Amino acid sequence: MKLSEKLIQLKAYAKSLPLEPGVYRYFDVEGNIIYVGKAKALRNRVGSYFQSLQQHNNKTKRLVASIDRIEYTVVNSEYDALLLENNLIKRYQPKYNISLKDGKSYPYILIINERFPRIIKTRTYDPTLGEYFGPYIKTNLPNIILALFQKIFFIRSCSYNLSEANIEAGKYKVCMDYHIQNCLGPCEALQSEEDYMDKVQQARNILKGEINEAKVFLKKLMDDASQNLEFEKAHLYQQKHQLLYSYQQKSEVVNPKLGDLVVFTISSTDKLAFVNHLLIKNGNIIGSENFEYKKRLDESDEEILLQAIAEKTTDVKTTVLSNIAVEIDEMLVVIPQIGDKKKLVNLSLKNAMQLRAERSEFRDKDPKSRVLEQVKQDLRLPQLPTHIECFDNSNIQGTNPVASMVCFKLGKPSKRDYRHFKIKTVEGANDFDSMTEIVYRRYKRLVDEKTPLPQLIIIDGGKGQLSAALKSIDKLGIRDQVTIVGIAKRLEEIYYPGDTQPLLVSKKSESLKLIQQLRNEAHRFAITFHRDLRSKNFLVSEITQIEGIGKKTYETLIAHFKTVKKIKNTSFEDLSEVVGTSKAQILKDHFEK
Repeated sequence: MKLSEKLIQLKAYAKSLPLEPGVYRYFDVEGNIIYVGKAKALRNRVGSYFQSLQQHNNKTKRLVASIDRIEYTVVNSEYDALLLENNLIKRYQPKYNISLKDGKSYPYILIINERFPRIIKTRTYDPTLGEYFGPYIKTNLPNIILALFQKIFFIRSCSYNLSEANIEAGKYKVCMDYHIQNCLGPCEALQSEEDYMDKVQQARNILKGEINEAKVFLKKLMDDASQNLEFEKAHLYQQKHQLLYSYQQKSEVVNPKLGDLVVFTISSTDKLAFVNHLLIKNGNIIGSENFEYKKRLDESDEEILLQAIAEKTTDVKTTVLSNIAVEIDEMLVVIPQIGDKKKLVNLSLKNAMQLRAERSEFRDKDPKSRVLEQVKQDLRLPQLPTHIECFDNSNIQGTNPVASMVCFKLGKPSKRDYRHFKIKTVEGANDFDSMTEIVYRRYKRLVDEKTPLPQLIIIDGGKGQLSAALKSIDKLGIRDQVTIVGIAKRLEEIYYPGDTQPLLVSKKSESLKLIQQLRNEAHRFAITFHRDLRSKNFLVSEITQIEGIGKKTYETLIAHFKTVKKIKNTSFEDLSEVVGTSKAQILKDHFEK
């Protein structure tokens, strides 16, 4: 395959990726991972490699030219994406990552298993040493929290062996931390073990995300510094206060307590099954794979998952997490219901379902058709709304009342079917009567011309506007031929004729977004028409109110010069050539005044 053809394929594939955080992996023709990257939105980040190739540096051009295949893993946050990227880079050492990554591990906070436990920062993980928290992407956070622990809970920083025998023998003396009130002196039995362990427990609570006590302490420090006019110090405490919130972020990609696990989840249809496999070592996700199985004999999900586990897992002592129950001799398969293991299963299943969604058999070839199906479902329509029309009024300060109708066909604007209306039968700014008039005029014409009616009519407004439009629909006798609804601006509520309570469509629904697009387009179209009329009327009033200048002269001037500004700036001689010397003189005298 030619390079250009391969790039076209990769570019098209990148457009199909989800707009979710995740990690992507590039493979060469030999199946080697040559680059691992993270993304806030996978589609945008991966797609950027195949846009404007000439703008890339030489190294990126070489990378793009070497890509044969793309794989990706969806995660729940940028935080998880960064951790997973780090794990995969350290495992695979991709060619194009080596010079960009330093290979360091992210730091943990460790509560050491010892008498009067120390709390330290470490980059190594050994579960026999104590209780670990983290890892932390913001590597300065452990330093800040440890300093706070000294200030709040007086956790010792020394490495003394504080056994009962050593303390009773007076082997140690208090150090500077005691004198500056960062320690209560357990080395000289000045603090009881019970009191110290109580403070360690409070520190443990903060590491688990319960930070109220630290917040209160920092707020007091901020207030004291502010009262003493020490604003730089107060700002420093404020920054620490904000950083503490990062400890409440829980990663599903790295959790040292989980140990070694594998996760297999499945999502299937009548013909195909999609399996995701996560490999966890020491609580770190170090691998993620997707598999697609074609059903030949109507195999069950259990049978397919058993096959996937057998293909990818050789150690019978490994614990398997899954979303369905399967039985394997000597192997423990668990369906977690709560906690961190449940979150891992959810993450794996999310990737399996993403694979299912991206396959062409299950991806709607026409996204607009999918949206229209959603509109039909959400609004409980009897048929697919391939033809939708939306109405809006516009009368700013009661002048030039107008209205607009926009038309969408197959989910897309059909601008040749847009219509403007000048209100003819209504005096002043009466939106309800104006709506009655324009709806009647629109559909009276369609009925007379025997033109197909829209499946859905949307009125920009609540109950009042909808009732006004219904008068015309009933007068024309077409209520049973169309569905008409109103959309209220404030809460985006959908009103049906006769219903006392509105329908609330999910704010994330594609159908509501399409309805909002129609409403906004109708509003824009009406405002533009209204503005044009006001501008035209202003021009007419300014020129035609000059004594000695009539409508015909105005029309001649506008036809020649186009705008009043050009007329004002035109010389007497040029004006004379268009309207004669007498009228040219009248105009120049007027503009000079």
